[in-house]
Amino acid sequence: MIDFRSDTVTRPTIAMLDAMMHAKVGDDVFEEDPTINELEEKVADMFGMKAAIFCPSGTMTNQIAIKCHTQPGDEVICDKLSHIYQYEGGGIAFNAGCSVKLIDGSTGRINAHQVEASINNKNDVHKPVSKMASLENTANRGGGSCYDFDDIVQIKKTCEANDLALHLDGARLFNAIIAKNESPKDYGKIFDSISICLSKGLGAPVGSVLIGTKNFIVKARRVRKGFGGGMRQAGYLAAACIYALDNNVNRLSEDHYHAQQLADVLKQKDFVGEMLPVETNILIFEVKEKYTALKLQAKLKKHDILAIAISQNQIRLVIHLDITSEMIEQTINVIKEL
Repeated sequence: MIDFRSDTVTRPTIAMLDAMMHAKVGDDVFEEDPTINELEEKVADMFGMKAAIFCPSGTMTNQIAIKCHTQPGDEVICDKLSHIYQYEGGGIAFNAGCSVKLIDGSTGRINAHQVEASINNKNDVHKPVSKMASLENTANRGGGSCYDFDDIVQIKKTCEANDLALHLDGARLFNAIIAKNESPKDYGKIFDSISICLSKGLGAPVGSVLIGTKNFIVKARRVRKGFGGGMRQAGYLAAACIYALDNNVNRLSEDHYHAQQLADVLKQKDFVGEMLPVETNILIFEVKEKYTALKLQAKLKKHDILAIAISQNQIRLVIHLDITSEMIEQTINVIKEL
């Protein structure tokens, strides 16, 4: 099967498995796992931030950040397509007791004017207190779209002027960094907290890291414990994440190239309608005429190609390190015959 459903389906390579098998481990709840400590220090240094904490998932790192930045009854500002709102099980309400102000952005991205317009008057007791804004880069439901860094800077100024924390859901942040030729340290200077995922395009089997100040991560460690996220000898997982950071970041450009190859062929088909701009490793396109999204998904599956219908008329394809050039060529040939 050629699996385009998500970049979460990647499997560890032999070299990554070897790194895992030779990891030095300890009890991470006691902060004694040397490989986890190495990973946390590595990521914090990479972004020029003070501290980090390793967690099982990006949902957990996002939810910990929201819990740390807010009090029950506060409000979180984000795009209406944000992962923290769409795909984290109502965790903003369930875990942090917060409400959400949704912004109708552009391909999953918001701007400073929209953030400012969404901030409640803190003296109005009828309204929740606006406490934080969250950005997602790249934006999954925006077709892997990337923020222009200048727009992020302007959002930060708005947040500072209004006493808002600024969090980054960077599940696919390295895709944006590679696509836009940016530096992780630039992001570390802007955001109060950053969540990065190692188990998507970078290919680790499990793991995300939350980065922030030392005091923020001390608080995050307590919240992680309350969420049941304290792990013991998880250095075997951290070793895979270290390998991913050392070996699989620059190769993300290959995924972006493969995505563009597929996009170029799909745009020529009469059953393909609007396609979101392809900037990184995600393609989202409208299906029309002879196919519904589910019918096209089923048709592709008959050719051993797995895609996912994300709505009645939209298909999503995600490229990752388990997708080879030969698989792309095979998929292109199938699309040409549809």
